[in-house]
Amino acid sequence: MDIDIDYVARLARIELSEGERQTFAKQLGQILEHFRKLSEVDVSGVEPSAHAHAIYNVWREDSPTPAMSVEDALMNAPAKRDNQIVVPKVVDEA
Repeated sequence: MDIDIDYVARLARIELSEGERQTFAKQLGQILEHFRKLSEVDVSGVEPSAHAHAIYNVWREDSPTPAMSVEDALMNAPAKRDNQIVVPKVVDEA
């Protein structure tokens, strides 16, 4: 399979050395060949699904629990003042 690895690299916005071009072209060709083989599998009797196994939402009961202490909430904050997390200003005054 002929692959334009330079085109793929431009789409990914990466620069490749000559060695990387050869390696990745071979690997990408192997991946595409695998997909070609997969497309030959008869799946006409298989119902479409998003996952191989049925997935169900598992929710815990929504019941009140004790709140986290201020010390615990601020424990990993890079900067704090008056029991609040200090963050950089992100909005300019217009």
